[in-house]
Amino acid sequence: MTVPQEYERASADFEKFLVDVRDIALLSTTHRAYTMAQGVLQVFRRRLGVKEALSFANALPVGLRALFVADWDIDAPRRPFGDHAAMNAEVLALRPDHNLSTDAAIRDVALALRQNVDEAALDRVLARLPAGAADFWRAD
Repeated sequence: MTVPQEYERASADFEKFLVDVRDIALLSTTHRAYTMAQGVLQVFRRRLGVKEALSFANALPVGLRALFVADWDIDAPRRPFGDHAAMNAEVLALRPDHNLSTDAAIRDVALALRQNVDEAALDRVLARLPAGAADFWRAD
């Protein structure tokens, strides 16, 4: 069997996602976009159980899937979904001395994410997750 296309294109697809985040958020570099995306993914992950998180991860491209599960403390207490302002503040807490995330980080990353995934598959997964999950990834 040949290597699946999603694995052959993983680096290019991940770079495209970071460029989309950078451009949507008006950031100057993909390094800043990476920190913002990592923070958003971690904030979302903290609100899911392991099975729920892995279900969500399976809807992501390979690079985002890896970023989503990297350095995960599965024993950390689960947090509730809150308002976007509070969760955006949590995004900014990741590497606070080097984090230039926007005040709309969750929305900005959601827009980029939706440009880089099968939206119908993503929405099917989100519909099976706890209340607040679909709203978290709303891009309007």
